[in-house]
This record gives sequence, C-alpha cells and structure tokens, in this order.
Amino acid sequence: MLTDTQLRNAKPNDKPYKLTDGNGLYLEVRPNGSKLWRYRYRIGGKENLYAVGDYPAMSLAEARAEREAARKLVKEGIHPAHQRRTETLRRSIEVESTFQAVAETWIKENAGHWSGGYRLQVDRRLASDAFPRIGNLPIRSITPAHIKDVLKRVEQRGSPASAKLLKTWIGGVFRYAAGELLVDNDPTWPLRNTIKARKTQHIAHLTAKEIPAFLQALEGVQAEHATKMAAKLLWLTVVRTVEMRGAEWREFDLEAGLWTVPAERMKMREVHVVPLSAQAIELLQALHPLTGRGRYVFPGRKDREQPLTHEAIRDVFNRAGYAGKFSPHGIRSTFSTYYNEAGIDHELVELTLAHAERNKVRGAYNHAKKLEQRRKLLQEWADLTDAWRAGAKVVPIQSKTAA
Repeated sequence: MLTDTQLRNAKPNDKPYKLTDGNGLYLEVRPNGSKLWRYRYRIGGKENLYAVGDYPAMSLAEARAEREAARKLVKEGIHPAHQRRTETLRRSIEVESTFQAVAETWIKENAGHWSGGYRLQVDRRLASDAFPRIGNLPIRSITPAHIKDVLKRVEQRGSPASAKLLKTWIGGVFRYAAGELLVDNDPTWPLRNTIKARKTQHIAHLTAKEIPAFLQALEGVQAEHATKMAAKLLWLTVVRTVEMRGAEWREFDLEAGLWTVPAERMKMREVHVVPLSAQAIELLQALHPLTGRGRYVFPGRKDREQPLTHEAIRDVFNRAGYAGKFSPHGIRSTFSTYYNEAGIDHELVELTLAHAERNKVRGAYNHAKKLEQRRKLLQEWADLTDAWRAGAKVVPIQSKTAA
C-alpha cells in the first residue's frame, strides 16, 4: 500500500518504474518526472490498462476511489475507458444541447405542419420570453422552478393566455427532447395548474352609437405612426389581426385596389382577396415611403425583419381609452353586427370577413362573384368611417335598426 510520503518523494530514473498500491492500481514514474496513475485489469482473459489520471492532480485517495469504480465496471464486463468516453460524450452533448438549440430544432422539424403565422407566433414568444432566461441552460438542467419563473413573468404582465401558450410550447420542446433521449421527463407537467386562465369573454363590439367616439379617440391617439396606421387599416379592411400584422408589400396591388392574402396566412387556409377602399389605398400610399423598402407593411419596432406584434396594435386601443372595453379583435364583430342589423346580405358579410364556406366549389364561386359587391360594402364602411369620425350620426340606407 502506498503512502503520500512515498508519492511525494518518488524521483525519476533513467527508465520508467512502478510503485504498486494494490488491486491493480499503481503509479508509473517516468524519466521526464511525470507521475501517472494506472489500473491493470482483465476482461475475457485479456489484460487491459486504464489511464486513471495524473499525480498530484489526482491524489492517492482519489485514485483509489477511481480504481474501485473501475473494478465495479470490470465485474460487469465494461471497460472503464469506454465508460469514460461515453460519459465525456454525454456531458458534451448536454452542454451543447441548450434549451434554445433544442427548441430551434423542434421548431424546424414542426414548421411543415404549421402555418406561417403560427410559426411566427412560436418563434417570437420563445425568443422574447423563454430564451433570455433559460435559452442558454443545458436542457437537462432545467427544472420546473426555472419554467415557473418564466411563465409567472408573462402572467404578471397581464397575459395569462400567453403564459399558457408558452407553457404548451416549452412542453413541446421537452417532449421532443425526451424522444431524442436528451431529457428523462417534461418539467412542465407539474405546472399544468400553475397559470389560471381568465374566464372566457365574448369579444366586445361597438354599437352604432359608440362607433363615432371610438374613431375620434383613435384619431387623437399619440402613437408610432405606422402602428396607428395598422389600427386604422385593420378597421377599414376588417381582416384578422394576425393577417394585418403579417401583411407584406408584395401582397398588394394598389392600382387594382386589391390585397391578396395567401392561403398559408389565413385561418381557413384559403386565399382571401380584400378589395381596398379609396381610403385604405390612400393610407397605404402614404405609408409606403416609410416601410415600402422592407418586406412587411408594418414591421416590428425593434426588429424590422419581423412583423409588428399584436400587443403593439392593442396598445393603440388602450391608449385611446378602450383598455378592457374594446380590442382589435372586436372590429370584425362590430362590422358583422352593424351590417347584419342593417339587413345586408348575410352571405356577403361572411365573405367579407373570410368566414369558411363548407362547400369549397360554391365558396370559390361566391368569392369571385361577390368581389365587386364586397368592394362596394367596404367602400361604404370607409365612407361611414369618415362621417362617424366627423361626428355624424348615420346608418346604412337599408338599415332596419336605428343607430
């Protein structure tokens, strides 16, 4: 059995020599002065040598502990050197497999099954809320506590629905990682009841009497010009907010007065042609010098290569004094309620809102047939908007309900 004194006093000779400790462990002292721990063992009748470590970086006690661990592996028929390489590789993979790296791979592998708008939503939410806090952590090291902190921060800024979506996406990343043997479980599972969703409320709409006050308040809002224009164009075109935010200049033919929203950006996965009113065209023409050189009509405030966020448009409504009262989503129900009460052809209103037509052949036919009727309807909506903004109390000619 070796002692620390023997190890410290061992001097190099002209040739390498060994100081034996027992059970296969010895110290090899080389002519250059290096001292190397070695463990000799047999598997399958063949003698093998395992490089345990260097002395004094590895002490006698540590070398003995490593020998005992190696002996256990040998008894199971496992070469200690092979196990070490496996562990080194595993740790290397774990270090490289950060949450962000795995999440980005998960997104790429699922992108083909998602719409462009949905992928953009996943990208932006993870990038803004998850990556800054857990993106650089090895995915195996992330605990439920890490994720709960991320989710609570989103919830506390008044977005419980966004927090629940974020938990779903983080969980998707971990379930993918589990399938790749990078983690053993999904740490979002214990958090399934952490975020309390608000009670579902019907999307508020404005009555005819309430519309003028809203439009006047919107006109007076102090906000970034392009963002305010997005809110105005949303009102004039009655498209969904996600369709407006992702609008690209290449989709517009201002001479023909048409906006063609591609199928991949539509909820129903069908192309939607929006006839533009004169007011909408004028707004876009005024906006083009500001954002026309880029891809998006309404680029993000911080990243011009990304579209405007939903929160930015909603903030315009909040600044107008309608926080908790009326949101961007409510424009469509306001339009629908107004014209359905006015006795306008229900199918025309539905086509204008790009609601689904179950019979696709009939739907395509009606979509084309009623393009000019939809153009007239949206032009009337824009003209009414001008009048309402000016304070007039007007209703459509066909109205059967007083304003």
